[in-house]
Amino acid sequence: MRASTPDDYASGLAFGCHPVHTKLATQAFVSFAAFQDINMLITSELADKGILHEIDQMGVYVAQEWSEGEPVNSTLDKLYVKYPELQEACGEAIVQAFDMLRQSYRQGGKTLLCGNGGSAADCEHIVGELMKGFLLRRPIPADFRAKLGKIDGESADYIADSLQGALPAISLVSHTALSTAFANDMAPDLVFAQQVYGYGKPGDVLIGISTSGNSSNVLHALRVAKAADLRTIGLTGSSGGRMKELCDVTICVPYEQTPDIQERHLPIYHALCILLEKEFFGS
Repeated sequence: MRASTPDDYASGLAFGCHPVHTKLATQAFVSFAAFQDINMLITSELADKGILHEIDQMGVYVAQEWSEGEPVNSTLDKLYVKYPELQEACGEAIVQAFDMLRQSYRQGGKTLLCGNGGSAADCEHIVGELMKGFLLRRPIPADFRAKLGKIDGESADYIADSLQGALPAISLVSHTALSTAFANDMAPDLVFAQQVYGYGKPGDVLIGISTSGNSSNVLHALRVAKAADLRTIGLTGSSGGRMKELCDVTICVPYEQTPDIQERHLPIYHALCILLEKEFFGS
């Protein structure tokens, strides 16, 4: 049946119907029993119009427009199916952030990250996805395996089979001795800035995470990053705060409350990590 009003939509869900999402026109709702038959009709219709499709594991039909030589980025498509509000609010910034990170890694750069509280935990999380396999295995190059074999033939296979390709990333929230020493001796709000000054090289990227966009220690780190010719990316809430003035790219999720903002930051940086992994280890 076709859902023409919000009540129809709610009624369809209440009776166990599955939403059929397309970019062609309106939403429709079909019973699970009839889903496959209708999907065949829609698939045939879309094939004539040059549109690809996929069925996700929840049985939701997603139509994806494409043009020859420019396939739709399925990672971002899936992100926007789950969080449609992000596409309009920050879709362009997400793509720009990916391009910036990709360019930096291609040129031998690294990523630095800073934030406070839950955002500090996000920094650690991102490093965990970049520095080892996330969705892909990331085997090490054959020539490195061979070098290990020349050093110690007995342990070479164990080491080579366990190591994974890495995208260099450093969380600036983790270094307890340095942070406490600098905070005690110099200035607590410059702990991140000191590390950017020490680690950062031109072409590296600093990702600053602040739900308000106004965290002073993150802002100072961004200022030092710009002075040191690093590129800067901000993850924040709807207003962007003062961070917006200091970042080359600012991803502003369309929420104002901290929990809501953090809940959208996670799928965004997951998507960025997936895109980078596909870019450098997909083959």
